Amino acid sequence: MSEILQVRNLTKNYGGARGLSDVTLALESGKIIGLLGSNGSGKTTLLKMIAGILQPTSGTITVDGMTVGTETKKIVSYLPERTYLNSWMRIRDIIDYFEDFYEDFDRANAMRMLASLGVNENAKLRTLSKGTREKVQLVLVMSRRAKIYLLDEPIAGVDPVAREFILETILSNRTPDSMILISTHLIADVEKVLDSFVFIRDGKLLMKQDVEKLRESGKTVDELFREVYRCL
Repeated sequence: MSEILQVRNLTKNYGGARGLSDVTLALESGKIIGLLGSNGSGKTTLLKMIAGILQPTSGTITVDGMTVGTETKKIVSYLPERTYLNSWMRIRDIIDYFEDFYEDFDRANAMRMLASLGVNENAKLRTLSKGTREKVQLVLVMSRRAKIYLLDEPIAGVDPVAREFILETILSNRTPDSMILISTHLIADVEKVLDSFVFIRDGKLLMKQDVEKLRESGKTVDELFREVYRCL
């Protein structure tokens, strides 16, 4: 697999505080990768810079060989931690919006997944339960035929049943050559779908490792995470 994402010496400062500190990382296509760390560790900052929402203080990011910008946004599908959709919008209007805005949006696939949820396309977003709203937002993001999917805390704040649906949606809608980067602190819930993982803390990269290699050593990702964080 080729390296679809390269991050070099990436630093992001917020006034006197540092969100990321000299992060260098290369991630391959065709993988589901966990970006793992506690709240405030820099996960969201990194995702926003890959998505082109935040600009780095220093360092570079290339996506599929291109510097982050207008062209990379065409191949990166981003699920933010907090929704940007208006709660008064009807589901069908949101679908129309995505179809108009993104050339790679697969409307048929989105409608199929919404039907599996039993979501009425005439319903307003605000009438749905929190778990269903989270699912709808994931459906929209995963219905793009992107090369990179950035998912920021997709299973936080929802019940275990919703988490299972979300993880199954991620697995069943991936393409062999796409890369999915999942940010979460709920490691035990997500590690079963991961090919590899990245640990981040206080804006610094701690390690990157293959999940299968770790399992051969007799440890789970969750166990290693607790061990590494306890030692720091």
